[in-house]
Amino acid sequence: MSVKKALYAHLARIGRALSSPQRLEILELLCQAERPVEELARETGLSIANASQHLRVLYEARLVEVRREGRHAYYRLADPSVCQVWQVLLRLGQLRLAEIDRLIRDYFASRDRLEPVEARTLWKRMREGRVVVLDVRPVEEYAAGHIPGARSVPISELRRRLSELPRDAEIVAYCRGPYCVLAAEALEVLRRRGVRARRLKGGFPEWWGAGLPVETGRGP
Repeated sequence: MSVKKALYAHLARIGRALSSPQRLEILELLCQAERPVEELARETGLSIANASQHLRVLYEARLVEVRREGRHAYYRLADPSVCQVWQVLLRLGQLRLAEIDRLIRDYFASRDRLEPVEARTLWKRMREGRVVVLDVRPVEEYAAGHIPGARSVPISELRRRLSELPRDAEIVAYCRGPYCVLAAEALEVLRRRGVRARRLKGGFPEWWGAGLPVETGRGP
């Protein structure tokens, strides 16, 4: 086999690993934080055995790594570039597949009464003290990495914690990425209470990928 053919054969392993909707969903989750198999199975609606099989494919393609702690296996992305590939795939899909573009527009257009906020615009407004930022992802994802100064209010807790939020400030919510529905759901809850709310264009992986500051830990 020639060097060129061998190269293409190895690259095709990555392509095959990315050819499953379930494995793409797993990669999106791992873009947020390291996770145990059990949590990945729960988040994706897969059985533990099925999730483990998909993770094995990703591992064999060198897209994820695993560490073991007792009886538990924790998976993480093998390299930050894996998340960048996932983001490029999303952008390519929206550009080239009309079905994806229509799906995104139909879902988000009805919820985005105001234009989503660009990451660098948000960072500027945060430094000026002009906005409150909400991270509506699960607390484990927030702890693994979040926008500096963002408040952790998981979407499952938002309704009962509305009293913690200032009524006279604009709020910007963000979650896992440009097509994550958690931030859109947060907008609906906030606006029903008369709160001015927008969402970040993209999500935490895009913020991090833009080279903007990131904090870790569960915060105060």
